[in-house]
Order: sequence, then C-alpha cells, then structure tokens
Amino acid sequence: MTKFRYYAKKSTSKALVPTRAVHSNFLRTGRIERWKEDWLEEEKRYLTYEEVAERTGKRLESAGVKTHERLNNFHYDIRFPKLIFHKTLPAAPHLGYVHVTASKTSFAEHENVNWGFYIANFAAEITGDERFFSHVDPRYSRMYFAVAMKMEGEGETRRLTINREIRDNGLLFRTGNPMSAFKNVLLLGAKTADLRRIIQAIA
Repeated sequence: MTKFRYYAKKSTSKALVPTRAVHSNFLRTGRIERWKEDWLEEEKRYLTYEEVAERTGKRLESAGVKTHERLNNFHYDIRFPKLIFHKTLPAAPHLGYVHVTASKTSFAEHENVNWGFYIANFAAEITGDERFFSHVDPRYSRMYFAVAMKMEGEGETRRLTINREIRDNGLLFRTGNPMSAFKNVLLLGAKTADLRRIIQAIA
C-alpha cells in the first residue's frame, strides 16, 4: 500500500474579509487591501502514524457506540452486549474497523454459532486468514460485516478465530448499506419467527 503522510491544518487567519471596504480604502490611501488568505500561509504540522491511529480509533468507537445503541433500541426482546474495540491498519492508520457486538445464532445445519459484528471505514474482501482483509480500497467508505467465530487452542493459547466451517472465510454478511446491515444484525439476534417477520418488514 502507498506510504501516506498526514498533517493537521491550522489557519493563522482570523478574518477572511478586508478590514475596510476595498474601494474606500483605495481612495483614502491609494492602496488596494488584499484578502488575508492571499499572504497568510496555513501552518502544517505533520502527524505521526500513532496520532492518526488514535484519531481514527476515536471516530470508529464513536460510530460503534451509536450503532450499538440503535440496535438495542429496536425491540425489547433483542439485546446485544456492548463489546466495542477497534483496530487500525498499520500501513494506513486513517483506515480501521470497530467491533460492535457479538452473540450466537443458529442456522439449519449449524447450532449456536458465535459471531461478531464490525464496521470498517474502507471497503475490502474478507479473506478468513490471518490478514483478514485483501484488496483494500483506501478511499473513505463504509463496510458492515459479521463473521462467524470459534474458540481454538487450550489454556493460554485459547483464542477466538474465524469459523471456516461457515463458508471458507466465516463471512455471514457484508454490505455497504447501513440499513441492510441493521436488518442483518437484528435477524442474527432474533429468537422467534415473529421477530424475524417484524425485522423483514423494515423498509
């Protein structure tokens, strides 16, 4: 991926208009007063990758909190745990993803499948391996996805990994549409056919 440089912009200009009307100032002094941005340069302070990652993380976690609140406000019989944490991409810390919640669901051929729901501020393919993403599109966008997970290992090595029994990459859904993501997560959390019908009826 291309090496990025980040900087914070801070304008030293306090006003974007001349202090006097141009025509009257010219008649009085013979000079035409310039707009201040014509000669005052913007100061640039380059940001470290750590600073960019911190700013990105705050935005991601804020989006995660708001999304979790919206999901839990839909119906009193659907409640998701609040499990907010984020990661940024090492080579492009303005890009990252946030884990919003996790739960269990059942499919026709799979019982009690653990899954996690994420929001990313980029688009990519879900690989299901240790890289997790491929073909990352660095342009700002949104990607919503849920992945099946399972526990592997014993003792100190025990950890959550992608459940490749659910497709090769564990992907339950992926979309760029927030309403579609909202419905998909609610369907994963719905325990009854009546609730699923209510969710499916969302416009």
